[in-house]
Amino acid sequence: MDASVRTSVIMGLVFVVAQLGALLMAWAFLGPEWQFFEDPNDPLIPIYYILAVVLFTFGILYVMKKRRENVVRIVFLGAVAYTIFFVILLIVSGFFGGALPLIVSLALTAIMIYYLVRKPEWYVIDAAGVLMSIGIIGVFGISLGILPVFVLLIVLAIYDAVSVYGTQHMVALADGVTKMRLPILLVIPKKRGYSYLTQKSLKEELDEGGEREAMFMGLGDVIIPGVLITSAFFFLPDDAVGALTGNLAVALGTLLGAVLGFALLMRYVLKGNPQAGLPLLNGGAIAGYIATYILVFGDTSLGMTLPW
Repeated sequence: MDASVRTSVIMGLVFVVAQLGALLMAWAFLGPEWQFFEDPNDPLIPIYYILAVVLFTFGILYVMKKRRENVVRIVFLGAVAYTIFFVILLIVSGFFGGALPLIVSLALTAIMIYYLVRKPEWYVIDAAGVLMSIGIIGVFGISLGILPVFVLLIVLAIYDAVSVYGTQHMVALADGVTKMRLPILLVIPKKRGYSYLTQKSLKEELDEGGEREAMFMGLGDVIIPGVLITSAFFFLPDDAVGALTGNLAVALGTLLGAVLGFALLMRYVLKGNPQAGLPLLNGGAIAGYIATYILVFGDTSLGMTLPW
């Protein structure tokens, strides 16, 4: 198998693992008490979230332009530490009581942050990225109903396309994050012996052309379509449908759609140019959801609670 194809397959497997991990967390550890929003079906919530994403992105780019990378690094590592601690605490608390979950969570989070600061190799970056993705997908998936998630996916797909092909500020952000070795990218090497510590900036690689040493995927490309997968599982009826429940069947159908979108995305990525992931990933997830929902539940309401 060609190295690029093999790397794409591994990236796809990591994508699937993150989605299944979030589903497992939503099933076993998360309930309504963990919801961020009082009304999960408010269609304005994703608009506020998208505005926050845009402002945060340009804020980070501004700070990087002022060469205050340490500020960006501290902010990101703080968010990473909190998210990883939260995920580990929930998981360990499901098996043990007392002070042990807190102790284990603090210890494992401290170890992860230590390596992210001292030796942020690609496997450390990926481990942190997958844990973060599971936690963020899980919490947002149970906090947003189907209609708000559709709004979120559609608008962010448009924004991603504009930011990659139009303004190109997302490429600049990815380049800066790579230089700082921050865990908001998944990194899959194409050959043995690869070290993320010696990775050139993405801009340099694009300018030089030639074979890249690794494949990169932003965590947003993992998280955003995953929110629909987990939301479908959490909010749809769990009536039995064959060997599965209806909500699980639609969630898995949505995941299949996202994976097909990922496969199509990889065809463009392998040509060597930066690609906006969300149009294909979100589009695949939405198509998978619609097709599976109609097949499973036999109506066209799509499980949406309308505000009127």
